[in-house]
Formats: sequence, C-alpha cells, structure tokens
Amino acid sequence: MASRALAPFQLAAILLVALSATCHAGSIAVYWGQNDGEVSLAKTCASGNYKFVVVAFLPKFGKGQKPELNLAGHCDPSSGGCKILSKDIHSCQRRGVKVLLSLGGADGSYGLSSRGDARQVAMYLWNTFLGGTRSSSRPLGDAVLDGIDFDIEKGGSKFWGDLARDLKNLDKGVLLSAAPQCPFPDQWDDGAIKTGLFDFVWVQFYNNPECQISAGPGAFLAAWKRWESLPIGKLFLGLPASKDAAGTGFVPAGKLKSVLPLIKGTPKYGGVMLWAKFYDDHTGYSSAIKGHV
Repeated sequence: MASRALAPFQLAAILLVALSATCHAGSIAVYWGQNDGEVSLAKTCASGNYKFVVVAFLPKFGKGQKPELNLAGHCDPSSGGCKILSKDIHSCQRRGVKVLLSLGGADGSYGLSSRGDARQVAMYLWNTFLGGTRSSSRPLGDAVLDGIDFDIEKGGSKFWGDLARDLKNLDKGVLLSAAPQCPFPDQWDDGAIKTGLFDFVWVQFYNNPECQISAGPGAFLAAWKRWESLPIGKLFLGLPASKDAAGTGFVPAGKLKSVLPLIKGTPKYGGVMLWAKFYDDHTGYSSAIKGHV
C-alpha cells in the first residue's frame, strides 16, 4: 500500500501527544535495606528501574539518644561492617540514581524534643551521612548521600519542620522526601511538609482503606488532590510491591496501568514509590509498571 505524507496538523498533533507523554513521564522510588534476602544496593541501581533508592532505616535518634542505623541483615553498623556499602552508593550515583537515608519507620525509638534537639540531629546527619566532616566514624564510609527521607510514624509531630529547615540551611542541594500516610493531613509529617522544603512526597496509599485505590476513583483522586495542594515538589503514589508487603492496598500491575492515567496529567505527579525492594525482587512489579509510570 502506498504511503502518504502526514498533513502538518496531523504531525503537530502527534508531536503534541508525544511531548505530553514525555512531560508527564514519572520515575520509580524504592525502599531498600530491611531484608537481607533482597539483592545488593549496587544491583538494585544497576537494574535501571529506579531513579531513587531510599536506604532504610535510622530508627533511633533524637531526645538525647545515641543514633543507631539498622539495615537488617545486610551489615552491622556497630562493627563498621556497613562501610562496604560506600562503593555501592558511588555506583548508584554514577548511574544517576539518587540515594537517600530514611529516618524513622514503624519501629524504633526516635523523636525530637526541642528546636535545639532538631539542630543536633541535623548536624549529626550532615556530618555522618551528608557533605559534612569526613571521618572514620561514618557508618556508610566516605559516600555522601543525596538526601534525607522522613518516614515518621511515631515520636510526636513537633520540630520535624525545624529539622527540615536546618538540613536545607546546611546545603540547599540536600534532597528531602517524606512518606506520609494517605489520610490527610498526616499525623506526624504535616508540619514539616508544609514548610515547602520537600522535593518529593511519596504518600503511602496502602494500609489505609479509606483513601487507597481500592476505595474507588472518587476517594482516591480526592486524596491525591489534597496532597497535591501542599507546597511540595513532586508527588509519588506509594504502593506495596506485592500482597505480602502490606495489609491492604496492593494493586496488580495490570490494574495500575489503567489507574495511572488518572493522575499522570496532574501538575505535581512524580511517579510511583514501592515498598520494598525485597518484595519487588519476587514479583518483578517495577519491571511490569516501568513503561507506564
């Protein structure tokens, strides 16, 4: 069959659609570190599936406590065993993957008692994981992480905004992210997120039946729009990477492909966050959705 040249308006329409798809293309963030059965940090980044890897967790800090890093069975920070991760972090960063450290989590002992306490924690993070004083006491070796993630699920709601401001004052280039629950506003992170300093907010649309995707498009989109109304950078859809990763909220990859168009056109759409790498290893969830995010 003979081919025909496209009319100018047809070509313009095709280019507009392509540009729109590019503008709203998102990325995938994943949490790593809480199961020694998951692949290494270097292999995680080498997969090409993720733009952000969040190393979890620093579950003990603040209120006069000596901070403690916990990476499950990957390594022992107390003996210096986690310094081997430095080369993995460098490898990730060379690939363009941003590596952040997550504070908090569902377990642990953490919180902030005052503005001064927030300042002390900020200085600890700066000198221990970010671009501050280089010393042999850095648990991840000489690697300089790209930012700090706030996964605050206990420990009170005060002074997290002070911590965010202190970190940004130390270096405007430090990335800040937060992982609130989808009921709005978040019980713990609300004050911090409203500072307008957070580059990424990956909302946990799971374990919260009233606002997760299974609640229906109306409830889900209402929750998404409430989060998007905040002064934040990019908004991510946080999901479990398998049924075993959360109590509720798992969305099969096939269904997610039909849901994403509902939010990809919104101004602050950034992509999808997955909990966690261990589960993604077993399901291949990120590979299944990557082309649609």
